[in-house]
Amino acid sequence: MAAKRKRAFIGLLVIFYLIAALLPLLAFCSAREEPEEAAPETSQQSPAGSAVEQTGIFRIEDADGEILEVEDSEFVKGGIAAEVPPSWEPEALKAQGVALYTYYSRLREQNRAKGGDGADFTCNTEKALVYLPQEARKERWGENYETWEAALEETEKNIRGQTLQQDGALLCSTYFAISSGSTDAAQDVWGGDYSYLQPAASPGDVFAEGYLSQKSMTEAAVKEALLTAFPNAQLGDEPEGWITEVERTGSGTIRKARAGGEEATGTQLRNAFGLRSANFTWKRQDGKFIFTVKGWGHNVGMSQNGAQYMAKNGASYQEILAWYYPGSQLV
Repeated sequence: MAAKRKRAFIGLLVIFYLIAALLPLLAFCSAREEPEEAAPETSQQSPAGSAVEQTGIFRIEDADGEILEVEDSEFVKGGIAAEVPPSWEPEALKAQGVALYTYYSRLREQNRAKGGDGADFTCNTEKALVYLPQEARKERWGENYETWEAALEETEKNIRGQTLQQDGALLCSTYFAISSGSTDAAQDVWGGDYSYLQPAASPGDVFAEGYLSQKSMTEAAVKEALLTAFPNAQLGDEPEGWITEVERTGSGTIRKARAGGEEATGTQLRNAFGLRSANFTWKRQDGKFIFTVKGWGHNVGMSQNGAQYMAKNGASYQEILAWYYPGSQLV
């Protein structure tokens, strides 16, 4: 069984490399219809790798100010439900569960270390941001509730207590919806050097719904957005000079640029224009800026749609996590 899975995963890597070679063509063809990476280091799993007792409590501040006290097991289920469809592949759900449990356990650990008795972090249950409570799941899923809740319970049971660590410390295991074909290093997006948040090929994302998006803005709206984000920007009468000196990462994400002479990051520009990611290009046409955007999210860590693609092609959750968080240890 293990040999069969290994062969399937090797086959998946070959597919990844082939798709990576075709990325420019795939993107071009999709846009018309309008929408050399190293192998991952093996994640090491502790001998206990199966379900263990999990009795901790997360203190979460909801958008209305209420402090929710949520047991770890329920948070994992509600966290997965807030992030990805429960109908996804079981291995993708497990990977998501481990990643989010690790990420928020790290925040909890940091908060408790400071002696804080307030919330460990915030959420918005009404908008299903970070955590979706059981009653909300029942209301949202309707007749599918029992089936999907059972899938979450099975997922949580199989990964209970498991976290990603490096040198005994919990990872900052970030994740997002869709990559542009490759993830980015954390240093290129936020600054700070994390050895396990480095570029990883994720070419299966080009098949995800929402991989390509477009947004049109008038020149006046673009100018207003830039001045709101960069009040000291000097924007002349010629729009082509408003955004200059664009520097990109290997994936195509804008690392930095100049907005009216002011230094800007890709994330700042993305937020200013309300785009899905910082991997975007633009053209001017009939007094408007037309932005074409690849991916959805910050592009650091695990691509959720990439994980789903890997799971569909036979990868285990351990292999998925090893791919997107190289050098990590599953404990």
